[in-house]
Amino acid sequence: MGIFSKVNKAAISPPPVKAAAAGSGFFPQTQMGNVGNFYAYQAGQARNKAMSVAAISRSRDLMASVLACMKLKMYTEIWNGEEMEQVPLAPRSWLSQLDPKMPNNFTYPWVFDDLFFFGRSMLWITSRTADGYMASATRLPMGSISTEDMSGPVWFGKSDAIFFNGQQLPTEDVVQILSPTQGMIYMSEQVIATALQLEAARYRNSTSAIPAGILKQTGGEPLSATELADLSAAFNAARATNQTAALNEFLSYTETTATPDKMLLIEAANYQALECARLCNVPPFLLGISTGSYAYTNSQSAKADLWTFGLSMYAEAITSALSQQLPRGTYCEFDIEKYLYDYTMPEHDMNMPQENTQESLA
Repeated sequence: MGIFSKVNKAAISPPPVKAAAAGSGFFPQTQMGNVGNFYAYQAGQARNKAMSVAAISRSRDLMASVLACMKLKMYTEIWNGEEMEQVPLAPRSWLSQLDPKMPNNFTYPWVFDDLFFFGRSMLWITSRTADGYMASATRLPMGSISTEDMSGPVWFGKSDAIFFNGQQLPTEDVVQILSPTQGMIYMSEQVIATALQLEAARYRNSTSAIPAGILKQTGGEPLSATELADLSAAFNAARATNQTAALNEFLSYTETTATPDKMLLIEAANYQALECARLCNVPPFLLGISTGSYAYTNSQSAKADLWTFGLSMYAEAITSALSQQLPRGTYCEFDIEKYLYDYTMPEHDMNMPQENTQESLA
């Protein structure tokens, strides 16, 4: 069976050619002025609002950090007489660097970012090889993309009318990556809005370290609504700058039970963080949220849970779309073994055969 474990040299990509000469209706880059004009790129207002929620930001960064440390490998499958056997191939050059200007540890986390928030991501092919396959590509931010044939938020397939900053792109030169889930910003706008309002309330309450209270007039000439508002504002200003406040015989101040710790709405914030974890499909304990019924034993379990419950479906969406840019019968996958490898166990050897490594991980 040794013949099946050898690396096939035939899959090394031919030298790249300019995009306009690829013979696929490719627009010359000089005509696609919006691509590469980073000043006009938009991340999306809804996405930026969601990222201002700490639990959502942490969820996104946890999963993006995994893709930042993974490498792509290229394979084919051969029937060995009993089953289909995965055979490594010499990778095409773009597997190690998709965008000639940026490393993969920058490109793929942001491709995931689009899938996570918008439910799809798009790559603009900047050059092709002599055999017509993709040689390089650059990411197009979804905040700058609109599709006239689909309005979303559920994407039913690939678009045939893609506009980037108002300029239509040839669809045959755009790699469309579709997420198996709906974009996070469309799934529950109420969860995001509630988290933002809750954080705003906590910020307002945090400006005062003194318990809230009621300022009540007990005598004298009744004050108008405007006079009462001015009086309470002056009293609040005095409380904020002094340890002692002075009242006359016609005023009394009664503290409420809204102590500073309660004013920070800690319990409500924890519950809303749990809701955000559910929204992002991330195990709550990875965000520092205690659920009381689920625990993990070590970092190895935490990494496996993050991959299994959160990131794996996005990684599969990326590699499936990229595999369509390879010759038929070949495909690419992220190398997850190094990420899941348990470095705390000295008996594990990174140089051991692949099948033994898989057994130890199991």
